[in-house]
Amino acid sequence: MKNTRKNTSKNAEISTEKNISVALAQIRQRISAAERRFNRAPNSVQLLAVSKTKPVTAIQIAIEAGQCCFAENYLQEAVKKIMYFKNPQLIWHFIGSIQSNKTRDIAQLFQWAHTIDRIKIARRLNEQRPDHLPPLNICLQINISGENSKSGIAPDELIQLANDCSSLANIKIRGLMAMPAQDSDLERQRIPFRELKRLFTELQSTHPELDTLSMGTTNDLEAAIAEGATIVRIGTAIFGSRNY
Repeated sequence: MKNTRKNTSKNAEISTEKNISVALAQIRQRISAAERRFNRAPNSVQLLAVSKTKPVTAIQIAIEAGQCCFAENYLQEAVKKIMYFKNPQLIWHFIGSIQSNKTRDIAQLFQWAHTIDRIKIARRLNEQRPDHLPPLNICLQINISGENSKSGIAPDELIQLANDCSSLANIKIRGLMAMPAQDSDLERQRIPFRELKRLFTELQSTHPELDTLSMGTTNDLEAAIAEGATIVRIGTAIFGSRNY
């Protein structure tokens, strides 16, 4: 009986490794297909693997399958993972809500923060970013669907926040991020992404260095790519359902 249990456990590990590797290949194929379908340049969309709630064993499998960019929502969990790997080749993105008591660890350990919606948070990240590190890449989060439950600034607040952030030397505005309301129809999915792209293009007129649109998840990545996404944030399609 003991040997049977050991074999079952080993088979489960093999299955998990195969599933994540296959899932990564499949999602990369989806991205490439969407690039072709919507006349995007090859490799113009970066895959960001959302690894929140997933163990380091799952992340290691993804790394071995060629993935180097990972996103986390929960800071305490993320810090443990970053310290576990201590791998300078990995790029860590913070995509959760940022409170004032989280800024120091984000400033010190991450390369990206996608959810900046207050100048207070931007200033704290700027002040706490170590001098020996390059500026922290940030995206300004827009509440593009106007949902009360979602974080992010209103579109008419964007220019002021961007101007305020641009004076901070230790952070670098790369672009915009949004999480629209869910919808199952491709054409309806495209509407908020199209609006985010419009805001992005307008902001580029005064901030030409912007190059990033972080939008699109497992269920709507094709719509996001159609409207100009440069980063898609994929979790479920790679790692399976999350355990909270």
